[in-house]
Amino acid sequence: QVQLVESGGGLVQAGGSLRLSCAASGRTISRYAMGWFRQAPGKEREFVAAISWSGGSTYYVDSVKGRFTFSRDNAKNTVYLQMNSLEPEDTAVYYCAAKDGSSRDPGLFYITGDEYDYWGQGTQVTVSS
Repeated sequence: QVQLVESGGGLVQAGGSLRLSCAASGRTISRYAMGWFRQAPGKEREFVAAISWSGGSTYYVDSVKGRFTFSRDNAKNTVYLQMNSLEPEDTAVYYCAAKDGSSRDPGLFYITGDEYDYWGQGTQVTVSS
């Protein structure tokens, strides 16, 4: 079992930055592909970003490309989502997810929520205009 705990959310003005962290426990996530998703009030959960377990491949939804950066620190069993130039449309609960990729190509990433094995509880990000 992998437990995921997100942190780093909060209230920020438009144009500001936040760095979300997702700390894993229970198992090392060094061979887990990771993802970030978000859900705004009244909307369905949306894919935001993904990273392969090798860390060599990342993928972003178009709306955050060039503003968000996904990284991982396997020594700390933690992944990060650096969010810059935040917009009110980024307001949502952000969730971290993990997928065991040990039997697959280390460069693969996943953009569908159903593909992930473990989820965190989420952290609220609110961007004021």
